[in-house]
Amino acid sequence: VLLAAAVCTKAGKAIVSRQFVEMTRTRIEGLLAAFPKLMNTGKQHTFVETESVRYVYQPMEKLYMVLITTKNSNILEDLETLRLFSRVIPEYCRALEENEISEHCFDLIFAFDEIVALGYRENVNLAQIRTFTEMDSHEEKVFRAVRETQEREAKAEMRRKAKELQQARRDAERHGKKAPGFGGFGSSAVSGGVTAMITETIIETEKPKVAPAPARPSGPSKALKLGAKGKEVDNFVDKLKSEGENIMTSVGKRSAEAAKVLASPINMESVHMKIEEKISLTCGRDGGLQNMELHGMIMLHISDEKFARIRLHVENEDKRGVQLQTHPNVDKKLFTTESQIGLKNPEKSFPINSDVGVLKWRLQTTEESFIPLTINCWPSESGNSCDVNIEYELQEESLELNDVIITIPLPSGVGAPVIGEIDGEYRHDSRRNLLEWCLPVIDAKNKSGSLEFSIAGQPNDFFPVQVSFVSKKNYCNIQVTKVTQVDGNSPVRFSTETTFLVDKYEIL
Repeated sequence: VLLAAAVCTKAGKAIVSRQFVEMTRTRIEGLLAAFPKLMNTGKQHTFVETESVRYVYQPMEKLYMVLITTKNSNILEDLETLRLFSRVIPEYCRALEENEISEHCFDLIFAFDEIVALGYRENVNLAQIRTFTEMDSHEEKVFRAVRETQEREAKAEMRRKAKELQQARRDAERHGKKAPGFGGFGSSAVSGGVTAMITETIIETEKPKVAPAPARPSGPSKALKLGAKGKEVDNFVDKLKSEGENIMTSVGKRSAEAAKVLASPINMESVHMKIEEKISLTCGRDGGLQNMELHGMIMLHISDEKFARIRLHVENEDKRGVQLQTHPNVDKKLFTTESQIGLKNPEKSFPINSDVGVLKWRLQTTEESFIPLTINCWPSESGNSCDVNIEYELQEESLELNDVIITIPLPSGVGAPVIGEIDGEYRHDSRRNLLEWCLPVIDAKNKSGSLEFSIAGQPNDFFPVQVSFVSKKNYCNIQVTKVTQVDGNSPVRFSTETTFLVDKYEIL
């Protein structure tokens, strides 16, 4: 078992240390302070032992990367783990110096936790650690997309109000009256300059609340009514204009509902399981699956000691050839013969109040029929513009995909696309030159749909197409159907939370 991983100075002062078992600060500082005194500089070993622990170390300029393990730990495995720890540090620290290590200590601790869990080495490589610690969030992307749309709508509304003010000023001057809202200004030159100044302020300001003041000096202001018509307002907002100010709120609610898809259920039982799958897929634009990789895991969380000695009955109806792998402490023979997950030693208990990965699976394939959602994008040139037809089809009808966003890149500097037919809604992000096709749900009842639009450009401008979604149903049909106690086989109540997420989904 790996007790702790630490980066310390040559004198044994701990800069950053992560303990994987319960240890006091005094204990770990004492072990690290004793470490330099135990080393014999005449020998070329990379480990040193005391009566109670073994130090496995690697020098790094003026510092040491040290793993503290039990004496019966596998030294070869520990050396392999040490190499991975040593490779992680330069990922976050530009220089192997005390100040730099201290500055990035939390990044290093998060990375250390990906390498070792509960004292045992996880089967991960450097690329996977980098991916896991990035914590890419679909909800954050949705929130930012909604926020950007709100800002664009507010600016478009401001421009429209500015034009109204200018028109009111011109009409007043034509009839020789005072301009509404600016009583007291004398010459038209001065008032015209003020109007221009106010108009410019309204258009350039980043704060939408500034705009309504000149237009409606009294009463409740609706100048930010996002559903109002304007040349630069997206059509998908126009369709919802009857909802007035609540348009973007409703979109926010939908993203909140998507977050609820991934949130823990309220009635979390004492035995709770998270079943999570992530898909990484790359397709060619002319068909053909270049690579599809899917990783899944069952995480077990027990909050009551009464249910610490249990077995999980797994039902595996997958017919695609998924590779399954159990945790080293799980009885493989029991899982192979009876599809049950239990500890090798039935007298031992699962850890309490911590998430433990008990079963992992992996599917890698180039079989086209395995693609859950196919995307077919057909750009065809017609004169100076391009007509683009894009359609989706759900091949795996048992799935229900929520908050699907199909992102199509657009050429820069050619304006907004002209939308023809569309199933669902769309957003045009002029800043990033993207067209986002948004579908709240894709399931067996809504398994196919299409979008047509035209814009100036070449066929290559519209790739790669990217897809994101979340789902409450997993792709590989692996479920926990029953939980029983080791003694007496009495059933135990349990709760399950299933999520299916996108890591990468591209059509190149």
